[in-house]
Amino acid sequence: MALIVHKYGGTSMGSPERIRNVAKRVAKWARAGHQLVVVPSAMSGETNRLLGLAKELQPALVDDAALRELDMIAATGEQVSVGLLALALQAEGQPAVSYSGWQVPITTDSAYTKARIASIDDQRVRADLSAGRVVVITGFQGVDALGSVTTLGRGGSDTSAVAVAAAMQAAECLIYTDVDGVYTTDPRVVPEAKRLGTISFEEMLEMASLGSKVLQIRSVEFAGKYRVKLRVLSSFTPWDIAIDEEAQSGTLITFEEDEKMEQAVVSGIAFNRDEAKITVVGVPDTPGIAFKILGAVAAANIDVDVIVQNMSHDGRTDFSFTVHRNDYARTMALLKSDVLQLTGAADLIGDAKICKVSIVGIGMKSHVGVASTMFRTLSEEGINIQMITTSEIKTSVVIDEKYMELAVRALHRAFGLDAPSDAA
Repeated sequence: MALIVHKYGGTSMGSPERIRNVAKRVAKWARAGHQLVVVPSAMSGETNRLLGLAKELQPALVDDAALRELDMIAATGEQVSVGLLALALQAEGQPAVSYSGWQVPITTDSAYTKARIASIDDQRVRADLSAGRVVVITGFQGVDALGSVTTLGRGGSDTSAVAVAAAMQAAECLIYTDVDGVYTTDPRVVPEAKRLGTISFEEMLEMASLGSKVLQIRSVEFAGKYRVKLRVLSSFTPWDIAIDEEAQSGTLITFEEDEKMEQAVVSGIAFNRDEAKITVVGVPDTPGIAFKILGAVAAANIDVDVIVQNMSHDGRTDFSFTVHRNDYARTMALLKSDVLQLTGAADLIGDAKICKVSIVGIGMKSHVGVASTMFRTLSEEGINIQMITTSEIKTSVVIDEKYMELAVRALHRAFGLDAPSDAA
């Protein structure tokens, strides 16, 4: 039989009863002869609770000393989960052992709260698997070269699971969530959204990067780099469902493009509320000005998304870009203190009430007029486009946040995503 990695989200681990159901499901796979490594998230809401406690004591968590302690605190949520799940498995008669990231070890760099995995030592885990144990490993965390606990950022348990699957050359990584797969868009916004039976790696990568909450983007990057077979499915199906049926459910992220995929010009609509726009007004239109602005932002470990530089007028231009809303205040403070003086800009304008809406589809490679359909649809709804960015298989627009749901519903209809699907 095969080595399989299971990952369970916080909702799946949200109560003792749900943990028992996870244990029953995992034990079922183990009894069928599979070797199981399980990566659970912290119980739903626990990480937010822990971070809230930290911020009560020190509201401005910005320097490395504070961020190191924040990682130490945040990592405990997953440590509770692995211990509870190992106990639940033992109660099912299934031998199991739990490990934190530093015990495996999962080695990372020292970028606290945003660490990246450098290596995974699988020797200890393989020994336990050979002894017939299910191994339960904390997601979301690792250890740096100095022995400090690090975390991978929110949603990092997905990344941990895929990285473990890659390191151990697992046959498959099953991501169990509170939804039964990847949908054409969020069903909470568009009730007519359809579940996709398959989605290409390229499309999933774009969907994850553009705001789809089903998978964390770094987990998709890992899957693509190491060609990990990845499937998204629900933990709320009956735990005793037949394994053959369970293994074919949900959405498969595939590395193969078939003719059926190319027939769908647009496969999904992604959106992200967590955006903020910053405009540096009246900067000199000279070589190096973009670096003077964004170099300081990058040095502060702040990710930049959409970038637009306007046409020059009288030797000056406006430079706009977006960041995550959580980084908005810090970015504005940084630019006010350093960049305005460095560039000689006339002003700095910020807007934390914008969002990004995107259409994604591998079929866009071979079809024309897709972007114009998007723009026409938004125009007909009276929605103004503030910024545009494109790639081979996606087009994204930045718009006022209050129009987000209207835009998503209109685009979902315009590209025929409401049509019946055979994926369900």
